[in-house]
Amino acid sequence: MACVFGGTGFVGRQIVRGLAKQGYTIKVATRVPERAYFLRTAGNVGQIVPFACQYSDDASLASAVRGCDLVVNCVGILFEKGKNCFARVHTELPRRIAKACANEKVGRFIHISALGCDTSKSKYGKSKLAGERAIAENYKGATILRPSVVFGVEDGFFNLFARMATILPVLPLIGGGKTRFQPVYVGDVADAVIAAVSQESAIGGTYELGGPDIYTFRQLFEKIKSFTGRKPMLITLPWGVAKMQGCLFSILPKPPLTADQVESLKTDNVVSQGAKGLADLGVTSTATDVILPTYLARYRPGGRFGDKKRA
Repeated sequence: MACVFGGTGFVGRQIVRGLAKQGYTIKVATRVPERAYFLRTAGNVGQIVPFACQYSDDASLASAVRGCDLVVNCVGILFEKGKNCFARVHTELPRRIAKACANEKVGRFIHISALGCDTSKSKYGKSKLAGERAIAENYKGATILRPSVVFGVEDGFFNLFARMATILPVLPLIGGGKTRFQPVYVGDVADAVIAAVSQESAIGGTYELGGPDIYTFRQLFEKIKSFTGRKPMLITLPWGVAKMQGCLFSILPKPPLTADQVESLKTDNVVSQGAKGLADLGVTSTATDVILPTYLARYRPGGRFGDKKRA
């Protein structure tokens, strides 16, 4: 039996589906069980169970992990809004889940963190690193996975900029677009979780997950332009101007950019030299060029088959 926190999210739902294929009975711990109903069809009848859990209640967390052989935490936020601050979601919640796992004698605990959190100066990165340390203090032998930018059909990175390219004449290259990324496919992240469960050597290990290729922000924008057939101009946006825009956008319900995200872009998001990664877990990384065209094509003028219609 497994319990997945954040199982309704972009990464979490892939992990739930992967565990279901492995024969696990899965509790999807969520504050609103109805939001997890769509996952029930990813397994046999009764195999995937939405489980009401109040993240701020230790008794509720203990009930969620009780009887589980495996617990996976992939709860995360990209911006702060109201009570959902980085410290609460990325540090305090992992601490409480880890403590509950230790008390309930859970055999394996896998935590999804973030690549570059050990060098980042952003509040997001610092809270992720603090979460890793909080887990280490409360549960011995947790496996930490640090993915780079995660891409896939439902991602919030490539889809966001592809949508922007359809309506804006320009796309901003923050800081000149020199920040480097190593995008990792969401399916590979889910496979890494499955692999980590089955390997004793993964107990207590930290793995940095990146794809086979490294790109600058500018190169990623060029890919988006190529796969969508859109031709927005790329303009350099100085760090200071970008930070001011991030502050203004922060008042929106779902801001496309925040000042803290601008701070995150000042640090490269690539796998460290000598770090354990996907290969150490036996997972072959998937190239962006294999996956991106399959879903970015829908942003082409006239739709996915717009070029064929013109022909």
